[in-house]
Amino acid sequence: GAGPGDPGLLTLRAWSLLQQADAVVYDRLVSDGLMALLPADCSRHYVGKTSGYHSLPQPEINRLLVEHAQAGRRVVRLKGGDPFLFGRGGEEVAACREAGVEVSVIPGVTSAFAVPAAAGIPVTHRGQSRQVTVITGHDAVSPGGLPADLDWAALARGRGTLVVLMGVSALPTIRAGLLGAGMDPATPVAIVENGWTPAQRVTTGALDEIADRARERGVESPAVIVIGDVAGHARP
Repeated sequence: GAGPGDPGLLTLRAWSLLQQADAVVYDRLVSDGLMALLPADCSRHYVGKTSGYHSLPQPEINRLLVEHAQAGRRVVRLKGGDPFLFGRGGEEVAACREAGVEVSVIPGVTSAFAVPAAAGIPVTHRGQSRQVTVITGHDAVSPGGLPADLDWAALARGRGTLVVLMGVSALPTIRAGLLGAGMDPATPVAIVENGWTPAQRVTTGALDEIADRARERGVESPAVIVIGDVAGHARP
């Protein structure tokens, strides 16, 4: 895991292994500053994904990892945030192990909690939130553009914090699903773009207006959406 944005949030264990790497296979959210610090003789392989575009399909990423490892190279698969939280890290580990490739997992600082913290938002806070639910915006909309099979009622009546990753394009659907299930329209929402980078920006508003505000401000991914009373702690 590369952590969220700032190279300083990479773990010491991950940094040590990067210095020993022969090949690094990395994602779009791995910062340029971190890539610039890799050993000069380390080969770099970009496999980033954006909404609607994958530079390499997941089966090909799996194949690339196995191919380099079986050639005797020390391979680091570098993924933004925590690769085991909506990062397909588990799939890639399984593919390597099925091919007989030994794998070590180095967790990363998850953007689900660290990016809200960058904007001053504690995802739990005494008197406001004692539980956190993390969902991906990809689960909020089906391939046909219709609301997905999320339990909107359970999400809406939860008394804690709802954190949405990869949810910018799905924000109107998320708003409609939560409001339709009875969530208070005045529930605070904060969207933190580009957390832990110089481009960090925070957009706030009530649940019933947040999709419109995000559109007006041109909010784009990568962003983390926080829904719940703790979002009221957000600072610019």
